[in-house]
Amino acid sequence: MSQHPNDIGNFIIGQDPIGALPFDWYGETVISQWANSPTLLQLIDDFSQCIDPNIAIDNWYDAVWNVQTAIGYGLDVWGRIVGVNRVLPVISSDFFGFAQASDANGFGQAPFYNSQGLTTNYALSDPAFRLLVLAKAAANIWDGSIPGLNTILRLLFPGQICYVTDGLNMTMTYTFEWTLSPVQQSVIANSGVLPKPCGVSATVVQL
Repeated sequence: MSQHPNDIGNFIIGQDPIGALPFDWYGETVISQWANSPTLLQLIDDFSQCIDPNIAIDNWYDAVWNVQTAIGYGLDVWGRIVGVNRVLPVISSDFFGFAQASDANGFGQAPFYNSQGLTTNYALSDPAFRLLVLAKAAANIWDGSIPGLNTILRLLFPGQICYVTDGLNMTMTYTFEWTLSPVQQSVIANSGVLPKPCGVSATVVQL
C-alpha cells in the first residue's frame, strides 16, 4: 500500500502502526458473549465503514494541521499562533498633483493630499500568507544574527535579491534590489515579521 504524502515514517494514516492491519475501531469494545457473533460483528463492521473518520482526519491534517498544505481557516489559525495577520493595511501614495509629467493625477483621479496616506486593507492570498507565517515563525526564534535575518528575508521574498547589513553604529539597513510594491512595503512595515535588536534603528533602501 502506498503511503499518503503526509504520512510520518512508516505510520500510514488510518492503519495500524505496524502497517499490517487496519485500525480496529470497535473490536476491543465488544463484550465477550458477542465476540463470535458473525451477524453482530458484520453489522458493526458495516456501520464502522460508514462513519470511518480516516478521511476526515486526513483532510483536517492537510487543511489545518500541516502548515505546508494548510489553506483558508487553517492558515488563519497558524497566523494567530505565530502572531501575524492575513489582512494588512496598505497605504496609497496617489494624490492630486504630479512628480513627473508621466505620473500626473488630475481632478477626479486622486484626492488632495492631507498629510496622511490613504489606507486600504489587503488580504493576502494563501501562498503569500503561508510565506508570511513561516517567516514570522522564524522571526519568533531568531537568534539575533545577520545571517538569521537574511534567512527570514529569503523566506519572505523567494527569488529576489534582498539582504540586511549592520552599520556597526546601532543602525541596520534592509536593502531590496527592486522597487517594492505597496503590499510588500506593508509586509515590511506593518506585519511585524522583520525583527530588530532593541535600540537599533532600521532603514529600508530600494535599489
